[in-house]
Amino acid sequence: MAATQHVRSFNRTVTQRIGVLQDEYLARGRPLGASRVLWEVGEGPVDVRLLRARLDLDSGYLSRLLRALEGEGLVVVEPGAADGRVRTVRLTDAGRAERAVLDRESDALADSLLAPLGAAQRERLVAAMATVERLLTAGLVRVAVEDPRSAAARFCLDAYAAELDATFAGGFDPARSRPVDPAALTPPAGLLLIARLHGEPVASGALRLPPGEPAEIKRLWVAPHARGLGVGRRVLAELEAHARRAGADAVRLDTNRALRAATALYRSSGYVEVAPFNDEPYADHWFEKRLAHG
Repeated sequence: MAATQHVRSFNRTVTQRIGVLQDEYLARGRPLGASRVLWEVGEGPVDVRLLRARLDLDSGYLSRLLRALEGEGLVVVEPGAADGRVRTVRLTDAGRAERAVLDRESDALADSLLAPLGAAQRERLVAAMATVERLLTAGLVRVAVEDPRSAAARFCLDAYAAELDATFAGGFDPARSRPVDPAALTPPAGLLLIARLHGEPVASGALRLPPGEPAEIKRLWVAPHARGLGVGRRVLAELEAHARRAGADAVRLDTNRALRAATALYRSSGYVEVAPFNDEPYADHWFEKRLAHG
């Protein structure tokens, strides 16, 4: 309860201090939501669906904001160039000019937050803001089972392979690695978890559930810009939870010596190194973890 009250107090202070309570954010004649949409469109054009996911806005509310911005002559909403069924939004010349004004006014507001403080206080505040931003961002990540044949799955698996190819001394050839067939990642044979941030895939992890054998985790990957948010540990824990619910008593995985961060994650998560249990040519370490059943 005390933690909840601290969060509520923090929210009240911040919303007042940055002007969220005002009808016209930064005295520009529109609320914060509309100004944020204008800023987020950037150079555009941006898919309206992606914009809604980035800002976590209700589709009806976003439509009202876009209509208001169109009425000001700041944006144009039109069919996408590649697919007429997709709506996109872009800034007009007036919109780009207004966005530049918002940038200047936002900088001035940020400076006004820091100006009354001493040097040491400013450093503490900026460091605390960075920590809060990182933790709040971590809370926005959504992890769910997805179709291993989806575009998001292909994106994550391709990014995983590309990163290994750049990391391993001899490169990485998926054709040489033990295959991960989509059919083997479709329940009940297995599954694929995708983690999304602002609607975009930032991590993945696969789970194989061979009957009568320990479950096996494969293709655990986190996008570089999402590292440090605890996403990898969260995906790993959720894969273990799925394995436990499927009745597995243990879960296994293998990894390469070059993947030091991954190896450290597994060890700190309770995985114990065991004898090789497969013929993965890229593996240097094999791990197993016993799963407790309550």
